[in-house]
Formats: sequence, structure tokens, C-alpha cells
Amino acid sequence: MKVAVVGATGLVGTQILKVLAERNFPVTELIPVASPKSIGTEIQYKGKGFKVVSVEDAIAAKPAIAIFSAGGGTSLELAPKFAAVGTVVIDNSSAWRMDPTKKLVVPEVNADAITKEDKIIANPNCSTIQMVVVMNPLHKKYKIKRVVVSTYQSVTGTGKKAVDQLMDERKGIMDGVKAYPYQIDLNVIPQIDVFLENGYTKEEMKMIKETNKIMRDDSIKVTATTVRIPVMGGHSESVNIEFENEFDVEEVKALLAKEEGVIVVDDIANLKYPMPLDSHNRDEVFVGRIRRDESQPKTLNLWVVADNLRKGAATNAIQIAEYLVAKKLV
Repeated sequence: MKVAVVGATGLVGTQILKVLAERNFPVTELIPVASPKSIGTEIQYKGKGFKVVSVEDAIAAKPAIAIFSAGGGTSLELAPKFAAVGTVVIDNSSAWRMDPTKKLVVPEVNADAITKEDKIIANPNCSTIQMVVVMNPLHKKYKIKRVVVSTYQSVTGTGKKAVDQLMDERKGIMDGVKAYPYQIDLNVIPQIDVFLENGYTKEEMKMIKETNKIMRDDSIKVTATTVRIPVMGGHSESVNIEFENEFDVEEVKALLAKEEGVIVVDDIANLKYPMPLDSHNRDEVFVGRIRRDESQPKTLNLWVVADNLRKGAATNAIQIAEYLVAKKLV
């Protein structure tokens, strides 16, 4: 099982290597790929050193799986080249997500959509992943009509430059690296990605469109507001869900508690609810503050938290790879 990791030295790439090792994915040969300036440098995997190789060498090695975390432009250029030699590409960028010929997969929700013919599989947006993991069992039981989501997203979702900006500002260095047009420490920025003509950001529209595609149901109405906040551990979301059918709050909690990959943390008497710090370095999606919306019927409020570098990126990609192996699709 030859596995290439494209973008191996980045924030998500580093997490991919970590999660591959933790989950004991059956790697027989690791092929780390990064930018040309990183070729020849050594990365660590399971206590051994592996030299970063060129894209050409990686393609020539014909890996069974290539996990990409190297940006949309790189993916559009290179994923088809890997696919052409028989490699299954699992891509973390937004490049292929809305391509009608490509599957957009969250294993707990729609892994069954993958076939032997799928050579490029898209990994969804981090904030979409954690939301649909929670939505899926509820949609099956009560049928979702509409979702209103507001996100509170970690600076790690932007990358190392954003982390450096936050840490610099914490130290009082205000003229250091800038990933954002404004100060992020002691601040909240209600913009993730660029603004579109409709007034939404690209990130907000990703959540809307990707949710419908993953859930395989265009009837679900979604509206989103995505916000960057000065935290490190993971993304948080306030999710308001209107159902077609009536629900019982305790039944909802029980339903979510038995869902694979979901942990319910909902004990307000003891001030127990999910927070980004709790999700850090964890693969599960945490949900709490589960309560009825008293302003309109058949509507539920939830608070959803997950580590965006793990379940929101690396872990979800590796779970897709695990499914490919389990179903003998590679």
C-alpha cells in the first residue's frame, strides 16, 4: 500500500501523517510530496525519516492512494496526473467539491457513494463536515427542512501564517505577518474567504452547496454566516434546524449519542458543553446545548464543535482511505 501525501509539510499535511500513524493505516511505502524548495528535506513518520520527493517521482511510483492538501490550483493540475496512473486521489482543497462528476464524501454520511471508478474524491470543507455528521441521523429521523448556521472558526483553518499573526499579536507585535486585513487577537472577523456578488462569502456558499451534495437532498435549505475567531483548538457552530416532523429533545440526545463519531456533551446543570479546547487533537464531533427553539415549531438548536485540522480535514480524508481499503476499492 503505497501512500503519497501531497503537501506533506503544511499544517494539514502534518496532521495527515500524524493521523495515518495513530490509526495504523496499512502504509507499506510513504511518499511525501511538497513544494520544490522542500525536495530532499526529511519528514518523520512512525519514528523513521522520509525524504520529500518531487511530484514526478511520486507519480512514477504509482501510489495506491494520494492524499492532497496543497491548494486548489495544485490539485486541479496534479490530481488528474495521479489518477491517470491508477492512483485514487483524496483531495482536501475546494477544487473538485462541486464538480458533478466527483464524489464529495463524509464517511459517516455517504461513503456508499464511492465506486471503483472514482479516482478523484473530494474532502468537504471543514465546517461542513462537522455539521453534516450531526445532521445526518436527525435528517433520517425527522427530515430537515431548513438549517441556519453561524460558525466560529479557528485561525488554524487559514494556515500557519494566521497562527503566526495571532501569536505575534498576543506578544504585542502588531506589524508582523498578516493573514487577515485586521487584527485577530481580541477581535472577531465576520469574513472567511472572499465576498461574492450575493453578499455571502465563498466559505458560506461552500457550506450551503456542499451540505446539499453530501446529504443528497437539494430540498434542505441552508443559510450560513462564517466568522473567524482568535482560537486554536477547533471550529464551533451554532446550528438551528427546522424539521418537517415533530421531535423529542431527549430522543434527539439519545439518537446523537449512539451515532458513530459523535460525542454528546450536554449537562448544563454542571456547565458541561463542547468547547474548541475539548476537541483539540480529537477525531470526534462534539455536540451540546441541545434544546428546542421556542420561537417556532419543530425547530432545534445545537452547538457543534470539532478539530478542523483533524475531522475537518486529515481524519476525514483518512477515513475515506480506510473505506477504500475495507471495500477493496484500491
